[in-house]
Amino acid sequence: MTDDAAPPALEAVGLRKTFGDLVAVDDITVTLARGASLAVVGESGSGKTTTARMIAGLEPLTAGTLRLDGRVPPGRGAKSAERRRFARCVQMVFQDPYASLDRHQRVADSIGEVLSLHTELRGEALRRRTAELLDQVGLGARQARSLPRSLSGGQRQRVAIARAVAVEPRLLILDEAVAALDVSVQAQIIALLREIRERSDIAYLFITHDLGIVQHLCDDIVVMHRGRVVESGRTLSVLDAPRDPYTRALLDSVPRRGWKPSRRLGSDTPSTTPTPLLDNGVTSCPSPRP
Repeated sequence: MTDDAAPPALEAVGLRKTFGDLVAVDDITVTLARGASLAVVGESGSGKTTTARMIAGLEPLTAGTLRLDGRVPPGRGAKSAERRRFARCVQMVFQDPYASLDRHQRVADSIGEVLSLHTELRGEALRRRTAELLDQVGLGARQARSLPRSLSGGQRQRVAIARAVAVEPRLLILDEAVAALDVSVQAQIIALLREIRERSDIAYLFITHDLGIVQHLCDDIVVMHRGRVVESGRTLSVLDAPRDPYTRALLDSVPRRGWKPSRRLGSDTPSTTPTPLLDNGVTSCPSPRP
């Protein structure tokens, strides 16, 4: 259950990021209530990951204001304790869990390290909490003793999610968190994320190019193109009746059930004919060509 009087998990107004003369993100404004889920979609290079990194505090803002759980993030000169308090508000799960985990550290130690840094848990209490978190994401004692290289891609991503939710953040940013997984494992991770959300008031910011996954996980959607928002709204409304030509181009790039390439008359180049997007399965969407 969410508290209607509580501040939003995320309030971002006019976010802008430049790299020299390049405007990577321009005038992004989003609000995300506790327990809500928002997808930020667009092709590679649209600015969605830069937006996520600014919200997570990994990239400084060029302009704009940001509040997480009603608080302004600490500046670069802030004390470490203040920065740790901020880290408890927002956590991020990356596309490649193997790169984000210490490959020389056993899974239980990896999660225990996070708990030791952000909580007062020690000794047996810390070990019990670590086991609870692993059980929450469908992993057991065998995986707890393993190194990341001994795990499958889906198991590694489960560990990454367990580390992220260990500190009970208000906002969890998932940056292409299922993009590298096969379809069956994607479905398992999506089901896991839904379960976590149902038993907490954690909010999700889901960065992806995969429109098929968005419809199964996110209440609302923001479509980005060339660093700007071109369309936003309730997910099913936007997917059913997109207003912006770019959003329609994204939808047309999604392979549909029964899709097969055909060849234009007198050409060796395959072509496709768009068909309705929504079905009962999880559809994978490649990066579209604008």
